[in-house]
Amino acid sequence: MRYQNDWASLNARPVPEWFADAKFGIFIHWGLYSVPAYAKNGDYAEWYAKQLEEGKPEVTAFHNRVFPGRQYADFVDGFRAELFDADRWAALFTKAGARYINLVSKHHDGFCMYQTDYAWNWNSVDVGPHRDFCAELKNALEGTPVRFGVYHSVYEWYHPLMRIDPERYALEHLHPMLKELITKYEPATLFTDGEWDYPSSVWHSTEFLQWLYNDSPVRDFIVPNDRWGKETRGRLGGNFTTEYGLIDGGRTIADVELDRPFEECRGIGRSFGLNRIEGVNDYLGAKELLTTLCDLVSKGGNFLLNVGPAADGTIPVIMEERLLQMGDWLKVNGEAIYGTRLYTKKQQKGVYYTKKGDAVYAILDRFPFGSVTLEQIPYKGSLRASLLAADAPIAVSDDSGRLRLSFPAIDPEDVRCSYLYAVRIEEAR
Repeated sequence: MRYQNDWASLNARPVPEWFADAKFGIFIHWGLYSVPAYAKNGDYAEWYAKQLEEGKPEVTAFHNRVFPGRQYADFVDGFRAELFDADRWAALFTKAGARYINLVSKHHDGFCMYQTDYAWNWNSVDVGPHRDFCAELKNALEGTPVRFGVYHSVYEWYHPLMRIDPERYALEHLHPMLKELITKYEPATLFTDGEWDYPSSVWHSTEFLQWLYNDSPVRDFIVPNDRWGKETRGRLGGNFTTEYGLIDGGRTIADVELDRPFEECRGIGRSFGLNRIEGVNDYLGAKELLTTLCDLVSKGGNFLLNVGPAADGTIPVIMEERLLQMGDWLKVNGEAIYGTRLYTKKQQKGVYYTKKGDAVYAILDRFPFGSVTLEQIPYKGSLRASLLAADAPIAVSDDSGRLRLSFPAIDPEDVRCSYLYAVRIEEAR
């Protein structure tokens, strides 16, 4: 099928099945902003340059005290990535149970984390660490279950054309740069951003997507998102995206009639780029993160969880620990997550439903003891239930037409996970 240069045709392209199966990805915000790694608590540290330009009091005071007389571009000297090890990152993401990553290849500051002909002397190969991080990470992920993908800002704060003629900027800079990136690195995802000031017609988004879907080397498997113009989020494009629960204008995923997968992105803390002022209380705990994952998957979505590495290329230990905790849980309960689909749009407090084939999964947010009635599963005498985290007989019974599960006394030492507990329900064989 050849897709046409209009939204009706482009929206007819299905989101590749691998993405709907994947469920869990890792966002990586890493760049020059990782040198100051600072913002007012609650703000995005990756916006440091813009906050400095706009005279945000906290950032201005910090910059004048710590980096007096220096410009944002001078942070190239501090962005050394001397401890970056792509293989170590790949091993961590694999252990975390992720199925894809989105590396920020270019944020709004225009600095590129790869070799490009369209940002001469403003990329990580020409200056700074003199390394191609897209290439290193893609190569390190080969042979793992984790697919390589990218984030790419469609606008740049300081590009001369962007300031005087956004449409020319899109056609003469953005499109050639994106095509170079896609052709050179063949990412599985393309998470665009920064689209909000102009409609998709200014960005000529449909022209680019027509090329992406018809003629690019990744046309059969790439998953772009919905950030292609100020009118597109939650309406047009590839998978729909939320950010800290919101789409745009205060809308949430509940406000959208979904006909495709969606993806929630957020940090473990509040910022995407590392913000060193954030403390332990600003970071979500393992149960909160796993609950978020299960809630999103039960609604048919994916969870794109962000890490913000330091300028030296290390991932902060608290972030590493959270990823490993999620991976430990997914080793036991991944059957109820990966490859599943929406079971019901009705919610039940404390229970998250998914389905795969003939099996339905109920993920409980408390330790399995006593009994629980699964309000969304009709009772049938032929059903049986099994706990993924322990070998324990679960009795099933009828509770006013709904399925009730009764658990035996289980020693916590015999349960192979913590926080949430998945139960498989299927016909007895």
